[in-house]
Amino acid sequence: MNDLTDNQPLAAAAAANAAPDAPAEDFGDLRNAIVMMVDDEPINIEVTQVYLEEAGYTRFVSTSEPGEALQLLSERRPDVLLLDLMMPKVSGFDILTRMKEQNILRDVPAIVLTSSTDSATKLKALEMGATDFLAKPVDSSELVLRLRNTLAAKAYRDRLANFDVLTGLPNRQTFMDRLDWALRHARRYSTLGAVLHIDLDKFKQVNEALGPSVGDLLLQAVAQRLQQCMRDTDTIGRLGEESHQPSVSRLAADEFTVLLPTVNNVDGAARAAERILAAMSVPFHLADHELPVTCSIGVAVFPPDGGDKDSVVKHAGVAMHAAKGRGSHNYQFYSSDLNAKALQKLSLGNDLRKGIERDELRLFYQPKVDIRSGKVIGAEALVRWMHPERGLVPPLEFIPLAEENGLIVPLGEWVLQAACRQTRAWRDAGLPVPRVAVNVSSHQFRERRLPETVAAALAGTGALVGDISIELTEGVIMENAKANVEALHKLKEMGLKLAIDDFGTGYSSLSYLNRFPLDELKIDRSFVMEVKAPEDRAVIITAIIAMAHSLGLRVVAEGVETEVQLAFLGSQGCDEYQGYLKSKPVPADEFTAKFMKAPA
Repeated sequence: MNDLTDNQPLAAAAAANAAPDAPAEDFGDLRNAIVMMVDDEPINIEVTQVYLEEAGYTRFVSTSEPGEALQLLSERRPDVLLLDLMMPKVSGFDILTRMKEQNILRDVPAIVLTSSTDSATKLKALEMGATDFLAKPVDSSELVLRLRNTLAAKAYRDRLANFDVLTGLPNRQTFMDRLDWALRHARRYSTLGAVLHIDLDKFKQVNEALGPSVGDLLLQAVAQRLQQCMRDTDTIGRLGEESHQPSVSRLAADEFTVLLPTVNNVDGAARAAERILAAMSVPFHLADHELPVTCSIGVAVFPPDGGDKDSVVKHAGVAMHAAKGRGSHNYQFYSSDLNAKALQKLSLGNDLRKGIERDELRLFYQPKVDIRSGKVIGAEALVRWMHPERGLVPPLEFIPLAEENGLIVPLGEWVLQAACRQTRAWRDAGLPVPRVAVNVSSHQFRERRLPETVAAALAGTGALVGDISIELTEGVIMENAKANVEALHKLKEMGLKLAIDDFGTGYSSLSYLNRFPLDELKIDRSFVMEVKAPEDRAVIITAIIAMAHSLGLRVVAEGVETEVQLAFLGSQGCDEYQGYLKSKPVPADEFTAKFMKAPA
């Protein structure tokens, strides 16, 4: 008897809905387990199978050729092995030895059956990894009891080792194991499968703003929604065998995977991705919060996108990052072009790390102009990267890289240090020092070490606190507004001027805006761009200026490029502007030559 039907082990899966600390007898219906029997006497296999069928077991793999046992074990991955010890050519001891040498087989429990009654044989079998021991002729009741206990123990162990405690989903190890099986199946039967790598958009912000307990609730809710989404998929529901059904796993942190062992074509994977996006577009309601959480999905189709599990996972990840790069809430299929771009991005990320160490960064300065007098009264410090081979790398290209590679904080500290050194150099040269605005990233602000970082930069360079101002975007300030009020007050107490950047692009609460100790509000360039002719009236700009002045804030307009825009801003009482109308960002020496004069 040699059952070659493709079925995945189900003992661990039967435990999926049980609590991690549940007793063994609570683990679902263990009779769905795959039982493998190896005995050189076919009649023994037939009798044993009859006993087990009477007890309700239905899934069997068997062979009376011991030489086939290891291949069958690797292909079928049974939940338990019933193994005869005394067989010619290849004995049960030989099979136990080979099982211990292979990672995928060493944890398969083996109940040995033999007519030998001496204790030395039993001891040897147990030392070689056998789980239990039964003497022939086997008593049917004892066999069923020993088998049930062995499967229950395995299910409990698998639950702890193979499933994520928080969400109850299969973990990375189990996912990789199932993917390996799916790849072998796809190669054997010339079919297609797919992996969907799912990453939540902005989960970190939710976790930091509302705390890890709410973050955990969100991950659990996402896991449930993904499972429900796959169960409701009509196309996948027609696949038939349970082993060919999709499975959702938690890969790491806020990353999930969906394994589609069999798809008719790439359209099947696309429909699954679209279904997930649709399901995730509905906000979550958790702990009195409404959380709109979207996701980015990368799709890799196997075998075309990878002949081994590591390649498939890597390529699905590449596609996921490409989806993220196009904005939240979309999916992308893997392609060789994406891989080339990912490799280039990785290389550029490594170069950036070295560039910070090798002083390849440069600060450029864009003047801030008083609208009434036309005088340059300040500057915004903007970082540039002079790559030794590629030349000047645009900020839009390397700033996201710095965020992804954990370099944004050291990059921000470098900018602060360089700006402080420049103001000190201007002062030492006897020049009137414009107040230099330094942008602070969300990562720097969240660390809550910004006051200490600024103090260290001032002390280390000899710059004056009045020469530096701090700019934070509206989104950063409002991310956790209540806690940020205190953080901003600490900066204010140091004597720093504070500005809110890109105003109008976020969702500021006016009540909090009044509580923030701000000095300046910068109107985002997108509003300024709306003014194209003298008769244009940008009512949003007018409202922002009026509101800011009522709060005692100076108003700076960004991105001013035409005289028409400047005239409109002046007519509305805007205080300062910056933009290409006056100057693009320039290096310090050019800024000095153009806009700074020593006092007479």
